[in-house]
Amino acid sequence: MNEKQMAGYEAAKYVKDGMLVGIGTGSTAYYLIEKLGQRVKEEGLKIQCVSTSDASTEQAKSLGIPLLDTNDAPVLDICIDGVDEVDPQFNGIKGGGGALFREKIVASSAKYNIWVCHSAKLVEEIGDFGLPVEVLPFGYKHVVKKMEEAGFEPTLRMNKDGSIYETNNHNYILDTKYTNSKFGKDYAAMEAFLKGTLGVLETGFFLNRTDIIISAGPDGVKTIQNPNK
Repeated sequence: MNEKQMAGYEAAKYVKDGMLVGIGTGSTAYYLIEKLGQRVKEEGLKIQCVSTSDASTEQAKSLGIPLLDTNDAPVLDICIDGVDEVDPQFNGIKGGGGALFREKIVASSAKYNIWVCHSAKLVEEIGDFGLPVEVLPFGYKHVVKKMEEAGFEPTLRMNKDGSIYETNNHNYILDTKYTNSKFGKDYAAMEAFLKGTLGVLETGFFLNRTDIIISAGPDGVKTIQNPNK
């Protein structure tokens, strides 16, 4: 198994019969869903899942995993998702796959959260990846201006063919540098400013939002418990 597969398969062990499960998006969450599909087929695992993206929905359907709309499952037992960066204080950044808005809704509805990742995602300080910010297409340039005035450096995410990238919610994403922001390293203050800016729907900041991290690297699988949970 590759390292992402190791992490995804390990996380699948936390899913038990009868659970309502949030399933994430991305290259590591892909293996989680793959393993859950195996367990449904081979073990008769009885679960219902809420997906965070169209891609994960299609994968789950193809594997025979029962799905619910998030509005029909306001409380989930567990949510397992990837993360793009996470520091020792459990400050995370997500949204590289463009599903940050749905991911945050699903994670917020779960009693227990697990992040799965390759060990390279464990960093001393978040920021190198940049911060995805989901915005309404209408008036998004006004959002860009407000962000730039506050010291952020937002760049509109584009597709390889030169068209504007759209989320599953048909919104845009501003991939944002913030090292020169007036907020320093106060991520909570940055998030509050951004979410208070008209036109911003959600940010990729996931601050202290997971119970454990399951990370896989050259030395195998490591589970890191969040002491604040």
